[in-house]
Amino acid sequence: MLTVARHVLLGSKLNLLLLFIPVALTLEWLHLGDVWVFVSAALAIVPLAGMIGYATEQLSLRSGPGVGGLLNATFGNGAELLIAGFALVAGLPDVVKASLSGSILGNILLVLGAAAFVGGLGRRKQTFSATGASAKTLMLFIAVAGLVMPAVFDLIVLGSLRATSPQLEELSLLTALVLLFAYVAGLVFSLRTHSDIFTEVDAARAQHEVPVLSAGQATITLLAATAFTALVAETLVGAVEGAAHTLGMTDLFVGFIVVAIVGNAAEHFSAIVFAKKDQMQLAINIAKDSSVQIALLVAPVLVIFSFLLGTPMNLVFHPFELFGLALAVLAVAFASIDGESNWYEGILLLSLYAIVALATYFVPA
Repeated sequence: MLTVARHVLLGSKLNLLLLFIPVALTLEWLHLGDVWVFVSAALAIVPLAGMIGYATEQLSLRSGPGVGGLLNATFGNGAELLIAGFALVAGLPDVVKASLSGSILGNILLVLGAAAFVGGLGRRKQTFSATGASAKTLMLFIAVAGLVMPAVFDLIVLGSLRATSPQLEELSLLTALVLLFAYVAGLVFSLRTHSDIFTEVDAARAQHEVPVLSAGQATITLLAATAFTALVAETLVGAVEGAAHTLGMTDLFVGFIVVAIVGNAAEHFSAIVFAKKDQMQLAINIAKDSSVQIALLVAPVLVIFSFLLGTPMNLVFHPFELFGLALAVLAVAFASIDGESNWYEGILLLSLYAIVALATYFVPA
């Protein structure tokens, strides 16, 4: 067991950031400032998210693609789900919605852009399945449509993007159920009826990866990392409003950019590493699958959870979030339509992410 623990803890340089777990908890206990608590908690969540992803990947390698897909759907975005769940309990629905849309934006622009740039250096081009990429892009488009329609209803019927009503809450809940249905159908499509489209991904994965941990060891790692993530996520959420106020940032920017990057940092790192090894198909799979999970699974689950809490969260997102997501999906659709990528396409995707982030920073509270 000590050998396994050493392998898990020393398997990635990101795990050095685990030292920030006691730092964050100590700073919170001593009330030494929300900024320092937020920064240390954010740094601590990065390796914990990576450990959750690693343990899930180990279980997936042993269980096969069917169960593996379900595991990835359940735990792949565990950090984002825990952070958002605690934010809902703390009464911060705007931060929750911003972190959801920011995670989608970050995966398809920041992660994919960085992967295409790093992977394209020294190479004329990299190739991937255009059909598979198009299917994932269409799923993202449907998800964005699901996020846009409640805002359109709010604007046209209620006359404000800040209003709420029983009809809007009901529309949001029903939309969440439709998105969940679309996600389940997507699992059937990619794992059952049209799994051959994604065989390139599975073949590359089988060739380059073999399970290191047993099922029991991976499960223990997953449960331990999830427990620590819940603890640190609660600490981070408790400090987010104070830190944002001190640093002059709005809740929109903190959720849309900062929290989103923190929750997806491990996936960012993995996608870039795969692209550098000329496995662009795997890099795209990581980025788009994570975005699809957040849009079609995590967001609906949080809407349902908010209803159970008795404080319903609607699906009315800030206009900057909606425009940013729409532009991101269009950009990725154009970038992946030919099944090829290069370093310049990566630069363009990163540039669009920077433009959206800068615009969001200057949005008044």
